Amino acid sequence: MGNGRERNTLLSSFNHAFQGMVHAVRSERNMRIHLAVAAVVLVASVFLNLTRLEFVAVLVAISLVLMMELVNTAIEAVVDMMTDQRDPRARVAKDLAAGAVLVAAINALAVAYLVLTDRLAGLSLSLLTTIRRSPVHLTIVALALVIALVIVIKAIRGKGTPLSGGLPSGHAALAFAGWTAITFVVGATREGLLASAIAFMMAVLVAQSRLEAKVHSLLETVLGAILGVAVTVLVFQLWF
Repeated sequence: MGNGRERNTLLSSFNHAFQGMVHAVRSERNMRIHLAVAAVVLVASVFLNLTRLEFVAVLVAISLVLMMELVNTAIEAVVDMMTDQRDPRARVAKDLAAGAVLVAAINALAVAYLVLTDRLAGLSLSLLTTIRRSPVHLTIVALALVIALVIVIKAIRGKGTPLSGGLPSGHAALAFAGWTAITFVVGATREGLLASAIAFMMAVLVAQSRLEAKVHSLLETVLGAILGVAVTVLVFQLWF
């Protein structure tokens, strides 16, 4: 019983966290801009043949900007809840939060300059057509894009969280994105086909669990699976 309550509490925590992301995307123009820029940078990193360390630096910079924007939104909400009067202290709190976002954005620009400038300077059309990315890199990019699209779609529709309810099913999208990535990585060998079949069965079980729990409808689950497969296939077909 205790383990069940612990799992429910953990799942609820993730749901609340992603609900915060959905609210920020839905209500904050800056968050939508940050997510769009992050998606562009992640896709661009596929072309630029970043090393693992460079890719980690880009991911940290992106995460820091998004985190600071979330903190800024939270502080603004709390300040507005506490007072609707013109209070210099409230203005200071909001300005400090906005300053934190600015520092994170400047850091992201510095990382982009240090990491991407030399790559962009030597970029050519022949490089774009011959470059091949590592499967790990492509998988991370594909999963990140799937998560971002799920959040954006649910924010636009105004229903559900990425992990609970609404169109599309985030669980199904990630599960089938993972299966698709594994299928591309392992190849058409006998062992690869077995690994792909196991991953597919796991993805189906994840989708089935959402239906049995009545968290998602069949349509929401199927569309989530299609979204995960489509995004991952697109990423791997373009650059693998």
